[in-house]
Amino acid sequence: MQETFTPSAESFAASAPGIGFFEKWLSVWVALCIVAGLALGNLFPGAFETLASWEYASVNLVVAVLIWAMVYPMMVAVDFASLRHIGDRPKGLVLTVVVNWLVKPFTMAALGVLFFEFLFAELIAPADAQQYIAGLILLGAAPCTAMVFVWSQLTRGDATYTLVQVSVNDVIMIFAFAPIVALLLGVTDIAVPWETLLLSVGLYILIPLAAGALTRRWLVAHANRNEGGEAAVARFTAAVKPFSMLGLLATVVLLFGFQGQVILDQPVLIALIAAPLLIQSYGIFALTYAAARAWRVPFNVAAPCALIGTSNFFELAVAVAISLFGLNSGAALATVVGVLVEVPVMLSLVAFANRTQRLFPTT
Repeated sequence: MQETFTPSAESFAASAPGIGFFEKWLSVWVALCIVAGLALGNLFPGAFETLASWEYASVNLVVAVLIWAMVYPMMVAVDFASLRHIGDRPKGLVLTVVVNWLVKPFTMAALGVLFFEFLFAELIAPADAQQYIAGLILLGAAPCTAMVFVWSQLTRGDATYTLVQVSVNDVIMIFAFAPIVALLLGVTDIAVPWETLLLSVGLYILIPLAAGALTRRWLVAHANRNEGGEAAVARFTAAVKPFSMLGLLATVVLLFGFQGQVILDQPVLIALIAAPLLIQSYGIFALTYAAARAWRVPFNVAAPCALIGTSNFFELAVAVAISLFGLNSGAALATVVGVLVEVPVMLSLVAFANRTQRLFPTT
């Protein structure tokens, strides 16, 4: 089957020539924000306590604004019209849906229990261990939305496939995220505040998704004829993208400001949380990549397929962790560690995929 490109896919391919300087070094910026947060939290604890008090219905208002700044630009980039191509090259879509929703959340929960209830049991208090497990579950149940476009472009992936995958994931996420998280939290004996969980889905998935869809529709409808609707969308998302990154980094500063004393008392904590995340990331990639090769999926579908299953929608995980467990919770800390390890891991997998593309058919 020949590649099928919609105008949306062409626009995406043209507007995403590769990972930018800021994204490439995202882990460095996150690390610097961690240091800044730790320093500020210890120097000005009263200011952070005031920020923590600005909440309504378990939602911290400051963090909510920052999370919306992160999520909204990504949602504008989602083109639900691409769903009409859901039947094109179904093998890759089947693999990523199965991995994202039937494998990844459950293996992440299993690894969390293994590490924090058994392997690290002597190092971490039981109550803290439950919090870190909860954070890992939230990461595992939130498949990537935004950075998918970057990973796909770096492996010269099928642009239409990537758009379809993001759209399908977002639709499934609306209905499956809360039940899967509730199920896994229940299995691990963590109390499930259903009202807060559903509120988080509404705040951080439904509302940004609706706002993004409306913005996209308006941009396409009012685009200059010479420019085209998709070019207008690409220009708009490029303009608001810095706000997304600033929102992420400001959230990291806040989280580590609240966590400052805990982390300084336990300097190896970040490494302990990162261990199961690293195993999960490389394991999920290996599983999906091997399955794609066995099923003879073309490389320009197989590579994004495996990378999408590996990456996380960490912005959503951070937001829900804060809503469910609080700004200074271990769950929120675990999701931020996910941000720290994501970029270097994904870049290493992109390099591996590009080196092994000869193992896959081209069509």
